[in-house]
Amino acid sequence: MLPVHLQPESHVPLYVQLRDQLRALVHAGDLRPGDRIPASRELAVALGVHRTTVANAYAELESEGLIQGHVGRGTFIRANGNGLKITPPAPPVLDGARGIRWELLFADERGEEVLSRLTAAAPEDALSFVMARPAPDHFPVEELQTCINAVLRREAVDVLSLGPSDGYQPLKEAIIELVRKEGIAAKDENILITDGCQQSLDLISKAFVRPGDAVILENPAYPGAVAIFHQARARCLAVPVRTHAEPGASLGMDMEALEDTLAGNRVKLIVVTPDFHNPTGVSLPLASRRKLLELAARHSVPVVEDHIYGRLHGREEREPSLKQLDRADLVIHIDSFAKVAFPGLRVGWIVAPAAVIDRLRVVKQNTDIHTDQLAQASLAEFLRRGLFARHVAKMRKVYALRLAALDEALRKYMPEGTRWTKPEGGMCLWLELPAGFDASELLIHAKERGVLFAPGRYFYVQGPLPNTLRLGYAAMNEKDITRGVATLAEVLKMEMRKRTRGVRRAESSRVALV
Repeated sequence: MLPVHLQPESHVPLYVQLRDQLRALVHAGDLRPGDRIPASRELAVALGVHRTTVANAYAELESEGLIQGHVGRGTFIRANGNGLKITPPAPPVLDGARGIRWELLFADERGEEVLSRLTAAAPEDALSFVMARPAPDHFPVEELQTCINAVLRREAVDVLSLGPSDGYQPLKEAIIELVRKEGIAAKDENILITDGCQQSLDLISKAFVRPGDAVILENPAYPGAVAIFHQARARCLAVPVRTHAEPGASLGMDMEALEDTLAGNRVKLIVVTPDFHNPTGVSLPLASRRKLLELAARHSVPVVEDHIYGRLHGREEREPSLKQLDRADLVIHIDSFAKVAFPGLRVGWIVAPAAVIDRLRVVKQNTDIHTDQLAQASLAEFLRRGLFARHVAKMRKVYALRLAALDEALRKYMPEGTRWTKPEGGMCLWLELPAGFDASELLIHAKERGVLFAPGRYFYVQGPLPNTLRLGYAAMNEKDITRGVATLAEVLKMEMRKRTRGVRRAESSRVALV
């Protein structure tokens, strides 16, 4: 039998442990080209894991070219050299069938699956809680088409030409009016139009961060932000996010931990999502917002406020944004149309001090010259006609109903020992499985039943908790939400029963030995 040892208590999913250990055996020469490895069912029995765990590990190794299955014969180590370890500065490896092995040349060596991969591989009829994105069945397509037609009739030549790097002027004016109504005083020199919040973070990273600079991120955090600052070779400092209120501690970023981190490090930026945080759904209370700004001012550290979910509040009352509370001019406020409507148009904006916008404009010009002019002009028309405000009001009601359905289903179906956050808006909710359960392993079994979710390990900067997961609910109707939760709970209960039977068998064995 293969010298493989899995650790169920590890935060690393079992199939990843198995994949990595088999790959290591190939690289070390313990497994050679032509060697046969056990069938997935056989190895699963030997290791005491579900067959799907082994099948997933084998599937990834086969996609890498390390192993190959033959019907009726078994699975073998590839005999064409694909399994040999390549170390820099070796030249590109050629495979007669595939040409250059591009995966050996990529600069990003982390190799983790991205959330979009989970969705892309899902069957069409799967109930997917994976992504936090708007409901496509509520896109105001006809209203947008009217706006596009109006723009093309009025100024087609202008919007189809090159434009200014800081943005289409009528859209800037519309956004200034939008944020002014939300309590943010901004002028033309304080606004930069971007290709959405992801680009905003990228531009900020390029403008501010040098390799080795310390950047404070929430933990867990939005994976796109983590990826951007890792690529900038920043030293990412993780500050915990509290998902459940406790005596003396409020929800959201831990202010005591933030204070200690600022005191012990020279920090370049603090990146935070104070409203309906992705992935947990929690929001910073007013006192914590003021404390965060006070700490940032004391240490002279800019704050990047990701406000992308801020308008999706379920109640009329809402906390002021950090930018609205900012009296020291230290907040860089980023926002986008993507979570309200039209994520495919890729239009967002940054509100910041004029000196910051000047610098970001240069970086933007060097990156992509300007954001798509037709998209900007169409959204400016959408705002001017009052359609944006009307659509936001509608979607707040839609998402409130879906969030209520999710919470009700969780209370009805989830077993004891499971707990989840109680967002009052946004698009996602954070769930903690009973202690000792691995969300990545649960996903394997849930996927077999047609339900997908995002395991928590994708969101952590450090110290991932294996029993956590995110449920994105905005793009699902109430009926599908209820069905999905019921199925997920059934799978979890089944795994809990298996574990209970295993404990009983172990206890019986010990009694028999005595």
